[in-house]
Amino acid sequence: MLKINQLSKRFNNVQALQNVSFNVLPGRILGLIGQNGAGKSTTFHSILNFINYTGTINWNGQPVTQATFDQIGYLPEERSLMTDLTVQKQITYFARLKGKPTKWTTPRIEQWLQQFEVKGSRKDKIKTLSKGNQQKIQLICTLIHEPQLIILDEPFSGLDPVNADLLKKAILSAKQAGAAIIFSSHNMANVEEICDDLVMLRNGQVVLNGAVQDVRNQFGKNELFVTTEMTSDELGALPGVKNVFTRGIHQYKLILTDPAAGKELFNLISHGEYIEEFSQQPPSLDEIFREKVGDENE
Repeated sequence: MLKINQLSKRFNNVQALQNVSFNVLPGRILGLIGQNGAGKSTTFHSILNFINYTGTINWNGQPVTQATFDQIGYLPEERSLMTDLTVQKQITYFARLKGKPTKWTTPRIEQWLQQFEVKGSRKDKIKTLSKGNQQKIQLICTLIHEPQLIILDEPFSGLDPVNADLLKKAILSAKQAGAAIIFSSHNMANVEEICDDLVMLRNGQVVLNGAVQDVRNQFGKNELFVTTEMTSDELGALPGVKNVFTRGIHQYKLILTDPAAGKELFNLISHGEYIEEFSQQPPSLDEIFREKVGDENE
């Protein structure tokens, strides 16, 4: 388990982090979210001992040391590869830095290239690959040594939906193998889809911390998604409906004044008949993010 307690960091007159505390458990994925400059990368750099800080950071009950790094996979926001090396030499080099000999790494390379659908061979130089395929090689370098703690700084940046799905599968596979995983992202849909837990930072402080669904439920199930022949005006006139938004043909999102209104609304909208869609939900992470961060901090 990664345990962060009262982590603080100041850069000159800027308080980048202030009393940040949270845990990342084995076999779980934590999304670290917040606006630009909230302290996400500073948190990662503190975990990796790239910078000095106050507070404590422990991995499996011990401080993070040079020996610990072999158990960590880190993907920085700024990607960096040695482009004159071949794919195989690049991957085996990074694996050796993590304590894996070439004879251990080499037989595994082809499987990873296939898993990420890399267009290129192990003998190709990095500089001959497309930008997207270079990013896949960087991800393979991060994961191939089977780390138990995985830190990914904006891993989905620049990936198209197909390649983003490949990365999600790799992250979920590492989770199933028992790794503790933490990643930052500005895409709340990715966080909501694959994360078990989340921490939201605002101006270097934790403003939300908990299981994703628990955090969403804190804000109340005041959103209702329905598909109905009723018109927007008719829905807006129903008791307990604050606002109505059209999502598509006969598809609406209702904002409720009180989540308790949902039961009566079901009867009023369905009339006791089959209804294609009636789903009462808490706000999405994207909506919560906008509420907690605020437009002035975007």
